[in-house]
Amino acid sequence: MAGQAVAGRFPARQGISRRKSEPAAIGDLFVCDVLAASAKDDLGTMEHPIFSLSTKPDLRVLSYDHNGASVQVTPSVKGRATIFDKDILIYCISQLMAGLNAGREISRTLQLKAHDLLTATQRDTGGDSYLRLREAFERLAGTRITTNIATGGIESTSGFGLIESWEILRKTRGGRMISVMVTLSDWLFRAVLARSVLTLSPDYFGLRKPLERRVYELARKHCGRQPEWRVSVGTLHKKAGSAAPVRVFRAAIRKMIEEAGLPDYRMAEEPGDLIRFTRQGVIEEEAPAVTAPMFGPEVLEAARALAPGADVYALEAEWRAFWADAGRPQLSAPDKAFLGWVRARRG
Repeated sequence: MAGQAVAGRFPARQGISRRKSEPAAIGDLFVCDVLAASAKDDLGTMEHPIFSLSTKPDLRVLSYDHNGASVQVTPSVKGRATIFDKDILIYCISQLMAGLNAGREISRTLQLKAHDLLTATQRDTGGDSYLRLREAFERLAGTRITTNIATGGIESTSGFGLIESWEILRKTRGGRMISVMVTLSDWLFRAVLARSVLTLSPDYFGLRKPLERRVYELARKHCGRQPEWRVSVGTLHKKAGSAAPVRVFRAAIRKMIEEAGLPDYRMAEEPGDLIRFTRQGVIEEEAPAVTAPMFGPEVLEAARALAPGADVYALEAEWRAFWADAGRPQLSAPDKAFLGWVRARRG
C-alpha cells in the first residue's frame, strides 16, 4: 500500500499505563497535543549513521560496523530517509516522552497535526511543505534497517522500517492535511520506553546543512555530561555516514569550525588529525517524579571496562529503565548496583 495504512488496521495498543485519570490515547492512538515539548532524539540513531546526508535521492545500500554494532540500511526506490526526514521521528519521540513524563499512557501509534509538526520543527507551512512531508513519510516507511543494535535492554538482529505505517487525512482531495497517523517501529518504541533519548538544543532545527545536523547529534551523544570529546577525523567521517571522500569531509569540518554555528558546542582542530568538541552549556533533562541516581565519569569508565565496546550511555539508560520498572527503589549504593547490573548483563 505504498507505506500507507488503512483506517482500522493499525496494531493493537502497545504502551504502558501510568495514571488512568489522565488518558492520552483515544482507542489505539496517542494524541500528540503537548505544546512546546522539548525535542528528543533516540540514542541508537544518534550513534549510528542511519539517515542520508544527501539532498538528492540516495539509493546506496549503507553497511556500517562499529564496536560490535552492525547496521545495514536499504533504501526504497524513492531513496533513503534523510536527516531532515528524521524531524518526524524526533517530533514523535518528543511527544511520547512528554506523555511519559506527565504520567500518561503512550502507544507506538500516534495521531498528530501536520501543522503542529511543521511548526515545531521550524518548517514552512506553505502548500509545498505538506507535499514534502508526505514524501518524507514515504522514505521513512520505505527505508529498511537490518541491525543488532539493542534498544530497551533487548538485542535482536532484525529488519524493519523506521515507521511501520502512516495515513494522512485531508478535508478534500486538494485540501490540506487534517491529521496524520503514524506507527513507529517496535525498535524505536522500545527506545522511548527505556528513556534511551537525549534532549536536543532548540536551535537544532535551525541547522540547514545535513552535515551540521549529523555532527551536532554526534557531539550531543558523545559529550554527554563530559566537558569535551575528542575524535579522529577518520572516525568522525565514519560515524557521520558521509559519502564524501575524507579530504572533502575534512574541509567541510574545517568550515564548520570557522563558522562556529554548532549549538552548545565549540569545535577545534588538534594535532594528529583530531577534532575536539567542547561543551558550552548544559542541556537539562526532565526528571521523573523520583530522580534516578546520577553516575560520575569514574563509574561510567568502570562500566566501560566491564563491557568493552559497549555504549555506556545506552547501558546507563537501560539500567534506569530497569530501575524504574523495579519501582524506583532508594539505593544505598547506586554505583555498585549499576556496575553489578552491567557485570551480570555482560556475563
